[in-house]
Amino acid sequence: MLQLGEERMSQTEVDVCGPKDQRSSPCGNLLDRGEKEVEEEEDQEEELGGEDCVILNEDYDTDLELRDKEEAYDPTGYMEACEALQVVPAYSFLRNMHNSELSMMHRCLGPQGTKALAVPLVTNTSILRLNLRDNWMEGMGGAAIAEMLKENCYITEVDLSDNSLGDHGAGAIASMLKENSTLVNLNLSGNHFTDRSVEHLGPALITNSRLQHLDLSHNALGEQAGQSLGHALSENTGLRSLSLAWNCIRGRGAAILANGLGGNICLRSVDLSFNGLGTEGACALGKALKENTVLEELNVSNNRIPPEGAIHLAMGLKVNKTIKSLNMGRNPIQNAGCFTILKSVQENPDSAMEAIYFSDITVNQDFEDLYRAVKEIFPALTVNHGGRIGTFRKAKA
Repeated sequence: MLQLGEERMSQTEVDVCGPKDQRSSPCGNLLDRGEKEVEEEEDQEEELGGEDCVILNEDYDTDLELRDKEEAYDPTGYMEACEALQVVPAYSFLRNMHNSELSMMHRCLGPQGTKALAVPLVTNTSILRLNLRDNWMEGMGGAAIAEMLKENCYITEVDLSDNSLGDHGAGAIASMLKENSTLVNLNLSGNHFTDRSVEHLGPALITNSRLQHLDLSHNALGEQAGQSLGHALSENTGLRSLSLAWNCIRGRGAAILANGLGGNICLRSVDLSFNGLGTEGACALGKALKENTVLEELNVSNNRIPPEGAIHLAMGLKVNKTIKSLNMGRNPIQNAGCFTILKSVQENPDSAMEAIYFSDITVNQDFEDLYRAVKEIFPALTVNHGGRIGTFRKAKA
């Protein structure tokens, strides 16, 4: 009886534990847990062809994979050019090379880095606006961009300001302008251009009729540059706006420049602020305003124009029909000059004047009375000045 009980208990243990710790082999024999795990591992190895099992996380990129992605993302030769020129690649270019605008200001590209960047831009068809301001590219880098723009027929706006291009860079840009037919807006401000630079740029502006907006401010253009630009502007048929602010154009150069504006048939906006036009330049501008029939905005602030020069300008304004905005601020024209200019607007029934700026120039009560009278004729006209004489008085003790 005892032996029979032990056999029943053993059979019960087998029935309870069997489903959990044992399974049948293909030949019908029972296998314990250890044998089961070994067989499963062997089956997995057979499925993998006997190779080692490697677990990869799709979200994890190895250095090798990143390198492959960069090479696949750059079919333009930029990385190769950087390696050849021994410069660090600008990955912001790779990220934005398919956008319509590429802005890489203040990146310290230097001449070599700019040369490398010019390589892929030659064949790029996505970028329309290119901003490379303040990268110290110098003449060599400027020449590389100029050569690129001879081939690229998609870029329409370029900002190369504050890059120390110098006369060498100006020559390369001028050569480009003679061939390029797509560039519309070009900023060359702050590039240490001199009169010699304009010897190249002047003829290019006569040839190029596509460029509409040109900024040559904050350079070192002098009297000779004014003469060269004057001759060019009289024949140019493309420019709509021109900035020559913060240069050194004066004397005969200012006079010839003004004569060129008189014969121009396209310019709508001209900024000549912070030069040295003086009386001679103002007299020439007065004559130009009589002849010009398209100019709408004129800025001649900070030009050392005296009351006599203001009188000559006023003579031109008496007959001009297109000027809408005139900035005469910070010139020593005094109240008499302000009064004369405002009077010329009053006497011109065809005047298009909308705004006159006499910043930091004080006026008297006679000017205020005249302004009220002119407002009755031209209600939309606004005049800004430096205040009325006698408005501010010391408080009595």
